[in-house]
Amino acid sequence: MYLKTTRFGPIFGRFAPAFLFAVVFLASSAFWHPRIAMAQALTADQRAQLQAELAQVEADQKAAQGELNAAQAKSASLTNDIAVLAAKIKTAQLNIKAKNLLIQSLGNDIVGKQSHINDLEDQIGKGKQTLADILRKTNELDQYSLPEVILSEQSITGFFQDIDQFQAVQDSLGATMDQLNADASTTAAEKDALTARQNAEMDARHTIQVEQANIQADQNEERQLLAISKGNEKAYSSLVAQKAAQAAKIRAALFALAGGSSPIPFGDALQYAQAASKVTGVDPAFLLAILTQESNLGKNVGNCYLANTSTGDGINVRTGNPVTKVMNPNRDVPAFLTLTKSLGRDPMQTVVSCPQAIGWGGAMGPAQFIASTWSLIQNQVASLLGISGPPNPWNPQHAIMAEALFMENLGASSGSYSSELNAACRYFGGGTHCTSITRGYGNSVMGLADRIQRNQIDPLQNL
Repeated sequence: MYLKTTRFGPIFGRFAPAFLFAVVFLASSAFWHPRIAMAQALTADQRAQLQAELAQVEADQKAAQGELNAAQAKSASLTNDIAVLAAKIKTAQLNIKAKNLLIQSLGNDIVGKQSHINDLEDQIGKGKQTLADILRKTNELDQYSLPEVILSEQSITGFFQDIDQFQAVQDSLGATMDQLNADASTTAAEKDALTARQNAEMDARHTIQVEQANIQADQNEERQLLAISKGNEKAYSSLVAQKAAQAAKIRAALFALAGGSSPIPFGDALQYAQAASKVTGVDPAFLLAILTQESNLGKNVGNCYLANTSTGDGINVRTGNPVTKVMNPNRDVPAFLTLTKSLGRDPMQTVVSCPQAIGWGGAMGPAQFIASTWSLIQNQVASLLGISGPPNPWNPQHAIMAEALFMENLGASSGSYSSELNAACRYFGGGTHCTSITRGYGNSVMGLADRIQRNQIDPLQNL
């Protein structure tokens, strides 16, 4: 019965006491110490005071929002417009105060979480080294056969005592591995919690930046209206007319689209984005920013036609030169042929994106979906649009609805800055989060979203 477990030789017999002590010490010292407590930068009283301040500010915000809603519900007039601006400024200032308090609280949590993670990772590293040492030493001992044990100077009684001691070491080894797994699980949970707090801090800082810009714009307009109030109502009427003319100009301005699609009036693009937002929860400015980013990229990579369905090669639409890797022949060409047939389009005369420096081309329409992805969501897109036939990725309305659905699946519907940034990165490069490769795309999209909201959407809403 011992042929499987008693292959210990003379070395084990002579050095067993010292070896076993070393192994047991390693197994116990790597993990068996008090659990690490998270660092706390704030005392309980300080945290309670911070929470009380935040609660008071949130109550003030609610009251200020009520004042703003009441002012906005009144008929437009010079006096009421001034009251609306004053209420908006007050609301924004309170929002900034609340976010600063939140950042203060989050900063404390982030420091504690990061410290805890560092300690856990250090503990895991030591545990892995201990585990490697134990396994190496037990493997050395396991190289001796039963005949070597019998011929050694060790007594049979001592030999069986060593077996019992070695079993204790194996038990310690198992416990060490269990602790490693437990610490790894705890570390993963702590990292998730840290990421959530870091994202919340990022969102709060972005909100502060937006509100500061809002306050600046509203204060400028407030000063303008106050100056008018010292003159006459005719000047106010002229200002209202100027705003209406500006709004009409914004709506009529052409909004560029990728994928060979003709530009459409911004008013139409916004209407499609707002309709998509109602059913998906994704912010219209963010949706339009993605389309703008894709249009900008399309100017760089160009448009192509598919020419060879077997290889996926094609030609450049503008130059007619051959281009390799226009469309993945296994992943996308079959879906592309099925789609174009259902839409009554010639697949060899349908514009798709040319390939970038890495990977394949073949992206379709304003939202730049590849055919295989479009085939996965087209039924749901049709349902959201309320159409019976297949949706068309080259139709701006269909493309924007598909984009909104896809972004909802990527987590952008929460509306936070961090979730939209992450969704933009994933839209561009896949994966689960922003990387060094995709973050530039994501940052560009978020900058575009801010500008579209402030320069094109807000002027239409503030009439």
